[in-house]
Amino acid sequence: MKYLLRALAQRNFRLYFLGQSASFVGTWMQQIALAWLIYRLTGSPFMLGLTTFAGNIPILFLAPFGGVWSDRLNRRRAMLLTQSLSLLQAAVLAGLTFAGRIEVWHLLAAATFLGLVNAFDTPLRQAFLLEMVGLRENLPNAIAINSLMMNGSRLIGPALAGVVLAAAGEAWCFLLNAASYLAMLAALASMKLSEPPPPRNHPHWLAGLKEALRFAWDFAPSRYLIGMVALVSFVATPYASLMPVFARDVLGGDASTLGLLVGASGAGAMIGVLYLAGRRSTAGLERLIAFAGISAGIGLILFSQSATLWLSLVLLPLVGFGIISIAASANTILQLVAPDAMRGRLVSLHIAAFLGVMPVGSLVFGVLAERFGAAATVAVGGALCVIGTLRFASRLEVMRDLLAPHYVQR
Repeated sequence: MKYLLRALAQRNFRLYFLGQSASFVGTWMQQIALAWLIYRLTGSPFMLGLTTFAGNIPILFLAPFGGVWSDRLNRRRAMLLTQSLSLLQAAVLAGLTFAGRIEVWHLLAAATFLGLVNAFDTPLRQAFLLEMVGLRENLPNAIAINSLMMNGSRLIGPALAGVVLAAAGEAWCFLLNAASYLAMLAALASMKLSEPPPPRNHPHWLAGLKEALRFAWDFAPSRYLIGMVALVSFVATPYASLMPVFARDVLGGDASTLGLLVGASGAGAMIGVLYLAGRRSTAGLERLIAFAGISAGIGLILFSQSATLWLSLVLLPLVGFGIISIAASANTILQLVAPDAMRGRLVSLHIAAFLGVMPVGSLVFGVLAERFGAAATVAVGGALCVIGTLRFASRLEVMRDLLAPHYVQR
């Protein structure tokens, strides 16, 4: 257990853990409430996909620029700004919903605004991890614990959202999310950091982005890893935006059923990040990615054909385990091989591949689900995930040879 939680020995990271955990729970509550409200107002799978698209597409185009600025700015001060803006959008949603004046375009606008903020906030948070834990050998554990927070909240937030939705309605979910950002703001304000000296001789921001793109493409493991993350994000993650369809139309449930389904996927993700946090070495993570891709693909295929709640709850952990293991493992490898001066930019490319490609997949799969049904669409996504993973697995030997010197050096 001591090794599993070693990054929490650092006071700053403990503060981050407490504040971010509360914020993640609130974020999941808002996501569930937003999806449920959209589907209640429109009854359209396409609108579910469009909402996910609007909330994440800014990350695809702006996260690389967020990475550039995260290598230039004081990261804590920048995060105080981004977290405050996130609080503002949640408070506006709560106010409109309490007043009974909420409309679909309000929800789409709020999702888009939050996506713009996250395009800068997410690279900041990832690049900020090393400053909080201090030692590079603690970084893989910090990345895993960060994923643990996100997926632990995925168990709590949706379940809590289901209760609040049934008892009080969507507005209270939005309000609780707004309150949760206060915990993160307090944590950031309480940290005691040795402020790093401002980097010197910055290249032009566009030149800095080109430098990171060149590194990511020329170094074959980073090219394969980012490509694998983008593939899984496009074909596997869209199932989440279609979850209200499965909860209500396939399984005949309600908001509580939706919370259970999302929580089941989160349970599998928790298993994945706990395994990653407990690893004593980063060697072999590329093999884990291959195994996780097969797990996610097969899980999606079987889940798409399930017509009973208990079977769906058994299968979804395979999907959650696979997706988060791929994303977190790739993030860990990329942060370890990245030069310190380029860490924020390289991480931002990973973020763009994972969170930025996701809305494109959600929109495409939303259109397909509207025409062919959610079950057939998710099954196709699972099959494509398996095929892409087999292609990735054929490159494992090359990756292992190229990564070995970096593991020894770091």
